Amino acid sequence: MSRLKDLQKNLFGGTTSNARQFTMIFTLVAVIVLFQWLTDGLTLQPGNLIALTQQYAYISVLSIGMLMVIVAGHIDLSVGSIAAFVGIVVAKAIHDGGVPWPVGILLGLAVGAVIGAWQGFWVAYIGVPAFIVTLAGMLLFRGGNQYIGNAETVPVPEGFKQIGAGYLPEWGPSTGYNNSTLVLGLVACLAVVWRELRARKTRRDMGTDPSPVWITVLRLAIMIGVIAFATLRFAGGRVGTSFPISGCILAALVIAYSFYTRNTPGGRHIYAVGGNARAAELSGVKLRRVNFFVMMNMSILAALAGMIFVARSGASGPQDGLSWELDAIAAVFIGGAAVAGGIGTVSGSIVGGLVMAVLKNGLQLLGVGTDREQIIRGMFLLLAVALDVYNKSQGRFSIIGSITRPFHRQQPTEPDAPNQAGQGSIKTPVAG
Repeated sequence: MSRLKDLQKNLFGGTTSNARQFTMIFTLVAVIVLFQWLTDGLTLQPGNLIALTQQYAYISVLSIGMLMVIVAGHIDLSVGSIAAFVGIVVAKAIHDGGVPWPVGILLGLAVGAVIGAWQGFWVAYIGVPAFIVTLAGMLLFRGGNQYIGNAETVPVPEGFKQIGAGYLPEWGPSTGYNNSTLVLGLVACLAVVWRELRARKTRRDMGTDPSPVWITVLRLAIMIGVIAFATLRFAGGRVGTSFPISGCILAALVIAYSFYTRNTPGGRHIYAVGGNARAAELSGVKLRRVNFFVMMNMSILAALAGMIFVARSGASGPQDGLSWELDAIAAVFIGGAAVAGGIGTVSGSIVGGLVMAVLKNGLQLLGVGTDREQIIRGMFLLLAVALDVYNKSQGRFSIIGSITRPFHRQQPTEPDAPNQAGQGSIKTPVAG
């Protein structure tokens, strides 16, 4: 019985978590298993997994930036239009202006930064609500896309397409798998082991009892098993394919932004502002700087997402970016963010995006029409959030709220210190 309690207590989140706190992950697994059965095994076929990664990488990129915007207490409705605007600017610069495609990528990021600075200025320094600023931006940059592109499709060169439609290269001896993907999977396994051992050492150094060794071994076995399975799936696709470059870009962003929100003062300030802006300001947080940063960062990531989409499509068109902001917002809320701000994680947003992506992909594999697909996805989003809100109001287990707890780290407070005034009322959840 004690082993069972240890398992429930420590398997996925240390001394205060249990398996229920990963309900959204279990939901993702359940959705995958359901469609794997309904599609006769097509869902987990290498080709479908590779296509799924390429098709939804840009939405996941958007969800990372949207998570930070929502945590800070704002919303951004302009990301789809910004992505489309940057896409046409870069495509025209490369195709008509003769700009080398690497320079085109830098140009796109610079345009995104300028747009973000523009919107951040209105939000942070003028005080216009982000909802209004980005609603105006949605109209402005959608019109800019159609004006610059003249409502036409503009192609991009092969080199540029690699960031959206390229794969890790093949090299070395013939193993029957893509060797680059195998190496990537091995690195991921080693990173998981290193992180787990480092966490145990940290808890021991702090005088906190780490979880039992057998729990650590079981947890590592599960994570390594999942990574190994995914690695073999991606590495075993048809010749010429492997893990997508867009997936590598997304993975790098997840690691970087998880570290930023988890281990830096700037990341914690975003959560502090969303949790209690007044208390955060009294504690020395630069409120305007935080609001400016999250809006500017969102536009840069929107620019990157737009370029990834154009690269995968092979051309920029007038219909790019439609409803992308809704998909990104849905991923963030399903992944655990609070409407009022202050709560949410990068990893949770990625899981939320995966749930919606697998749901859409599975319905497409089953031949469900676009009309019914949208109805089902809309009802899934509504019911998931409504159930969580109801459970909170009844004091019951919260699906969305619980997924954030395993990634939180309690910060010690020193109420007697003069520079800690007001911090006792600030909750600073940390993204994982």
